[in-house]
Parts: sequence; C-alpha cells; structure tokens
Amino acid sequence: MENLELWVGVEPTVSRVGDETLDQLALSGFDRRLEDIDRLASVGARAVRFPLLWERTAPDGPEHADWRWADERLARLAGHGVTPIVGLVHHGSGPRGTHLLDPAFAEGVRAYARAVAERYPHVDAYTPVNEPLTTARFSALYGHWYPHARDERSLWRALLHQMRATVLAMGEIRKVNPAARLIQTEDLGFVHSTPALRDQAGFENERRWLSLDLLMGRVDEHHPLWDHLRRVMGATEAELRPFAEHPCPPDLVGLNVYVTSERFLDERLHRYPPHTHGGNGRARYADVEAVRVLGEGIGGPGARLREAHDRYGLPLAITEVHLGCTREEQLRWLHETWQAAQDARREGADVRAVTAWAALGAFEWNSLLTRRSGHYESGLWDVRAPEPRPTALLGLARDLAAGRPPAHPVLGGPGWWHRAERLTFPPHGPVHADPPAGRPLLITGATGMFGQALARACEGRGLPHLSLSCRDLDPADSASVERTLKDHHPWAVVDAAGVVRMDAAEHDPRIPHENVPGPQVLARACAKEDVRLLTFSSDLVFGAREGVRLPFLESDAPGPLNASGRARLAAEEGVLARLPGALVVRTGALFGPWDPQNFAAHVRRELQAGRRVRAARDRVVSLTFVPDLAHAVLDLLIDGETGIWHLAHAAAVTWADFARQVARVSGLDPDGVEGVDAATLPLPASLPSALASERGWPLPSLSSALERWSAQVENLERELTAAD
Repeated sequence: MENLELWVGVEPTVSRVGDETLDQLALSGFDRRLEDIDRLASVGARAVRFPLLWERTAPDGPEHADWRWADERLARLAGHGVTPIVGLVHHGSGPRGTHLLDPAFAEGVRAYARAVAERYPHVDAYTPVNEPLTTARFSALYGHWYPHARDERSLWRALLHQMRATVLAMGEIRKVNPAARLIQTEDLGFVHSTPALRDQAGFENERRWLSLDLLMGRVDEHHPLWDHLRRVMGATEAELRPFAEHPCPPDLVGLNVYVTSERFLDERLHRYPPHTHGGNGRARYADVEAVRVLGEGIGGPGARLREAHDRYGLPLAITEVHLGCTREEQLRWLHETWQAAQDARREGADVRAVTAWAALGAFEWNSLLTRRSGHYESGLWDVRAPEPRPTALLGLARDLAAGRPPAHPVLGGPGWWHRAERLTFPPHGPVHADPPAGRPLLITGATGMFGQALARACEGRGLPHLSLSCRDLDPADSASVERTLKDHHPWAVVDAAGVVRMDAAEHDPRIPHENVPGPQVLARACAKEDVRLLTFSSDLVFGAREGVRLPFLESDAPGPLNASGRARLAAEEGVLARLPGALVVRTGALFGPWDPQNFAAHVRRELQAGRRVRAARDRVVSLTFVPDLAHAVLDLLIDGETGIWHLAHAAAVTWADFARQVARVSGLDPDGVEGVDAATLPLPASLPSALASERGWPLPSLSSALERWSAQVENLERELTAAD
C-alpha cells in the first residue's frame, strides 16, 4: 500500500439563509487570487478538493456558463501535477431558480455535470454533492438553511433530490470519462446517550449512513430504516427501488470529522441550558456536544474510520479536518487525525488520505452560517492580511506531506478535547482527562498586566508555562537569564516585564533598567539557546502626525516624544540587533477587565459615580484589549512570526469617542463625556499615536472587544459583591 497522502481544500460553501447568500470563496478571497493555486500546491498535497460550483459557474444554465475562472485554475493545478477533486454543489441550494425541495434540482445538477465533464474531460475525480445528508438535515429538518423546512418528510425530499443528483451526475460524467471516480463525502458523527435514550441514539447512528447506504444499493426491505423511511418520512418504493437496483457505489468514501460531530442525548434537562432542549415527539431531551459531557471523551477520527471500514470495506479518506480554535489546538487536531489515519491503516483499513481543511480558513461557522458577525477561523493561511499569511498549520501540513516527523513543541500536549476543562456539564461516566504536557513557555513579569493575561491565556489553552516575577528572574542579569533557560528548557520566552503606565513612566527611574537592558539580555540568551522570544513595545515609539489622522505602520520611521517611547524604541532596536528572529509587538492603548487603572475602567467608574469625564477630542488613538492581545501574540509566536508587528483594533478613535463607546456598552449615559482639546488636560507625557498594520489584522473589532470587556467587568463586580 502506498503512503498516506495529504490532500488540501478550501471552504467553498455558498449558503443561503432567507434571501441572503453567504459565499465563502468571496469572503476568503479565493475567488479572485489566482496565486492561491500556487499556495495550495506548495503544501505538497497530492490532490485538491476544487470547488467548481453550479451556482457560481452556471447560475443561468450550462449554456450560459462562464468557465474562465475554472479554466485558469484547473490549468495551473495541472501544471503543478496536483489532482483536482471537483465539487459541483457544496452545502448549497443551487442557483436562485431551484432549491433542495425542488424536484427539478437533480436534473439541473445532471445538466451542469455533463457540461463540466465535456469542458474538462481530463478530470477524473468528482464530488457532485458534498455531505448530502448533513445538508438535508440543516436545510430541511433543522431549518437553518434555505428552504428552511423542519420536518422529516422534507428531510427525505432534500436527501432524495441530492442523491438523485449524485447518481445522475456521475452517469453523465462517465459518459464522457468512463474512468471518472466518485469521491463521496459525508460528515460522519456519532450519537452517545444515557440508557433511557439508547433507542434514539441508535436510530440517529443508523441514519448517519443513509446517504452512503443509498448509493451502495443497501436500502431495501431489510434495511433498519426501511419502515421509518416509508411510514414517517414518506418515501415511496418507486423512489427507493432505483437506488437498490442500480447502485452507484463511491470509489472512495470521504469522512468529514469534527470535534463537535459527536453528540450526547440526556433526558435530565435541568443539567443543560434551554437552547439545548428538544425531543422526538415521545421524549424530551437535551442534545449537546459529547465532548462537553462524556467522561471518557469522544472517539474522534480513528473510531469513525474503523466504523466505515467495517461497514463498507471501501477506500477511505478524511476529507475535512478543521478546528476553529487557537493555533496549538488546530495543530494538535490535524496531527492527531493524521496519527489516527495511520493507526487505522496499520489495522487493515484502506485509508488513502487526510485533507488539510480549510486551507484559507472559514467564516461564520460559529453560527452555522446563519448570521454575519465577522467571525473568522484561520487555516493553513490567515487571510486577515494584505496577502494570505502562512500559519504554523502550513508547516505541519508540509511535514506530513513529506513524511517528516512534526517537530513543533506545542504538539507535545493534549488537545482541549482530552483535557479536564472540556467538561462544561456534569460528566456522564468516569472521567478520563490528560494534563497539559510539553516544554514550557517562560513568561517574565508575572505580576504585571501583560504577564497575568498571558498566564490566563496559557492556562486555558493547555500551554505549559512558567511565570516569573522580577524576584524570580532579573531580565537584566545575564547569568540569571542563562541559568533559567538551561534549567527549564522553554521553547519560547515572553518578555512581559516593563512599565506600561506612560505618564507615570515619564520620570520613573526603572525605565532604563527594565525597558532597555532586560530585553537585550533576554535576546542574547535566547539566541544562544535557540529559543524564540516575544517582547512588547508600544505606539509611543511614534510622535504625533500634525494635520493628518493616518495611523502608523510597521515600516514607518519611529520618532518618540517622551521617555517611555525612547526607552521602548531602544529596547526594540537592541533586541532585533541581538536576535533578528525575535517577535516585537507594538500595542495600542491597553484596556482589560482586571486592571482598574486603565482609561476604560476610569470612564466607567466616574460615570457610575455621576461625575463627568473629560477626554481628548483632537487625538486619535488605537486601542488593544489585553485578553485579545494575549491570544493573538501566542498565535503569532506559535506561527514563528518575527520582526515588528502592530496589534491594535482596526477602528482608531478619539479618546472622547472611545469614552462614549465605553459608556454605551456599560449602559451609562454617553452625554456624560465631554470632549475637550488635549492641551487642556493635565497629561505629562504626549498622547499615544494610532497604529495600523501592513502585516495582518488578527484582532477582532473594537466593538466586540468592548462588549466582552463590559461583560467580564460585570462578572468581576458580581464576584466581589458576592464575596463581601
């Protein structure tokens, strides 16, 4: 048997909710960047799941198809020697003139498939309809997507039309290319339950195979769901017989496996929030993610591969493996899936490939595509940048494709789905949980705002870390630093020490000691031990731009106007001179829920007391929410980013406007904020400058940050009140 292959794919869903369409290819930019084909080929993948979607290419019928986009990209894939697996419908309803409950849907897909095959006769791998059962459930049983039906008879109609479309499409394709292969994908989950709901779980675990069983010709009078299909779902023998009499078995079964694909059913409703409550008409129960309640944990991709092998004995692949999470968890999920596929192969399953998905990330899947909130999950690249920015996932994918042992240090620890914090509900059954493991991250400045925020982030992400205060480690003492690195063998150091209060810092004698020599000593020691280094700077390295409101970019020349800014600039230059591969992050004005002294907390406190707040109306500032900063810098550090980065929320505002936003999100009167000229305010140091980035924009919106800040502050206030 050949070695396990790496495939790659982009998230291409064209979803419809009501009259609004959400196009993942447009959101990610894949629809306009031809060079993305080169990026995909650079992974070392043998095949690409290529979206040649009906509603994008031929919305007015095959005779009016526009092939230019596909022509360019398929030709370039061929030049790289990468096999395309062409998808025709991906979680879509087709063009506006049809939908999943339309009997003409299947004929429309057939006509389009014939046109595609005639245009590209060399293409020999197809997925006519991606995840037909999953799409039918979401569109016709749960009502999330168009046409928003919510009953089992509609579920059958939607599934029937997609399965007919698949069979008819492959028939037309094989008339042109008899060797064409059907790569049929489905999200293969698993349902766990309490003993009282064992029958319901068994029914759902049987139903998950239905799309594949239909293609295999297995759905007849002996099938476990035959009576349910006929009696409850309204399927007729005339609809079912053709599948049994004329099977269209896949040449390869593609399993799409997610952490959330496994569910748990529990009749004890009081344990779970109301939005999880549902039922089957006979019993009421909660339907939750199994990973959040099941003490033994989930089966994951290995269990699903073994099940599919036992049931069908066909060639298999993992055709989607994505995790919308922090970077180390994304790495762990892909790596674990690859290992599970290798293990299944050793046990006799014919597993051909694992697909790195979604290469360019995914948008709005946190709401199952039902709303537009700007939510984005990065993939092998992060598209929140002038050009897609490679992440650590790309390095891992290349290692897997080349057969190299992955070496990233964060892979030494278990994913969150194995750790104790996964359990957000009372556990069902004995709990098995793995502790964080692997080489630590060393954090200096443990008692400061940066240090505490980073420690919290590491704790939540399962990143072993060691937080050291100035009593534990003097960053300016080279002997102390070198001894600490040798003793603890960290994979990276985060220098969170230093003074962040710009006004107090103007005449603070600690500045030369903490902000200049310390980072330079750390840089020299990290270079010697081959350890990554992250250190912080600020917008104070720049001066004001008179008469303009343009923010400063990383490439702009610094010009500090105060002592803190000059110290920060000297530290930056010293660090990069000694360790050019260091990561230096400049932040905007900081605010966070645990710091009662920042400007946002001051505004909230003063307005709550009924006092007016005076704030500059003529100075533009960029803000940085400390928890967002902590997670973003850890991602960048894991990605291996180097050099200077600006991390601030995109919306630069005046101090007065920011104060009014704080008031609104806190439920206070924004008219209590008085905008004044900065010259009238008693500020010993010059005010910060606005920042923007030419490298990437990993932080969420300022409005989102403020909403979360307010919620966290309110929670802390309630905890303090309860403690009193």
